[in-house]
Amino acid sequence: MNNQLLVSTAFALAMSATAMAQTKWDLPAAYPAGNFHTENLVQFANDVDKATGGKLKITVHANASLFKANEIKRAVQGGQAQIGEVLLVNFENENPIYGADGIPFLATSYAESKRLSDAQRPFTDKLLAAQGMKLLYAVAWPPQGIYVKKEIASVADMRGLKWRAYSPATGKIAELIGAQPVTIQAAELSQALATGVVESYMSSGSTGYDTKTYESIKYFYDTQAWLPKNAVIVNRKAFDALDPATQAALTKAAADAEARGWKVSEEKNDWYKKALAEKGMKIMTPSPKLMADLKQVGAIMLTDWQKRAGPDGEAMVAAFMKSAPKTATAKK
Repeated sequence: MNNQLLVSTAFALAMSATAMAQTKWDLPAAYPAGNFHTENLVQFANDVDKATGGKLKITVHANASLFKANEIKRAVQGGQAQIGEVLLVNFENENPIYGADGIPFLATSYAESKRLSDAQRPFTDKLLAAQGMKLLYAVAWPPQGIYVKKEIASVADMRGLKWRAYSPATGKIAELIGAQPVTIQAAELSQALATGVVESYMSSGSTGYDTKTYESIKYFYDTQAWLPKNAVIVNRKAFDALDPATQAALTKAAADAEARGWKVSEEKNDWYKKALAEKGMKIMTPSPKLMADLKQVGAIMLTDWQKRAGPDGEAMVAAFMKSAPKTATAKK
């Protein structure tokens, strides 16, 4: 009997030690479970679980089910969530550096966007560190185009449209083109389209597909205006509380997720446009006039952004321009 008691006690102590050694994190995300960013997050969480032997368990909460998109950064900063995924451009009003990849036509391809991401990283790291957070990885969305209910040949054709604004930059575009900005996050977009609250917006093929925009809007102008990034950020105290081996495993899984995410984003870009076309959406090539008008909007926004971003912004854009391949024509 005594032996049985000793065995039971030892087992209980072992189980208790295992429970104490296991750390559980919540990861709020703003996009649907089927979105490629969210699928990448789940793979990242699984990789961390496997690499740490179950010591660090990360639960992904998709589709703004734990916190709304614009609440996630504050939740991570305040420790309500240990880790989270945010759209960096949403926080441009906090600091212009966060909005660098939302400037139209500054970086329009995956290669350019990756170079911009690399140039932006040191400045983003510095900002997040000052707020008690750390950037683990960032992945670009496919290039942004215009979803609109009618054919358009110039910016003048967009005046007065009810325009979804999901970031300061998209709100600024609305102002410059004479549209009516309406703030709508991704999780609310399907309903907003169905009820006519919005009738146009700029986003990727991914968002249009996820939200079934094709049920309400029939035109997508493939402007390839910019590639905003989702960033996975972690509370610094939560990260520092991990043992060195777990920190290393987390960092390695994050690097893998970043490489995988960029690859999948680029691979799915054409797939999304094809899928939208199969659902009845017309994928349109913008007219030269429309592109010229939009690039003028982009030039105004870049000048404005550089003024607000100051020396850090200048240094970041200079690093981005300097990283351009020698054969490429520098953007002005």
